[in-house]
Amino acid sequence: MARREKKPVHHVQMTEGKRQIIQQLLQEYDIETAEDIQDALKDLLGGTIREMMEAEMDDHLGYEKSDISGLCIKVTFHGRSFM
Repeated sequence: MARREKKPVHHVQMTEGKRQIIQQLLQEYDIETAEDIQDALKDLLGGTIREMMEAEMDDHLGYEKSDISGLCIKVTFHGRSFM
């Protein structure tokens, strides 16, 4: 059976600014293990993803989550209207 050829890894140039950001993250999250890295990424990305999803839902519904003005409806019962 023939071996599949590995795709080349995308390399990003490491700049001094990126090194400083990484150092700050290592210190802020006290990263020592792979699990620490996972926890830091969950913390950093979790809120961002949640905000993006909420914004997408607001756009889809046409109003924001906390906006109750779109919830008022007019009900007519036996010729009488209620709000």
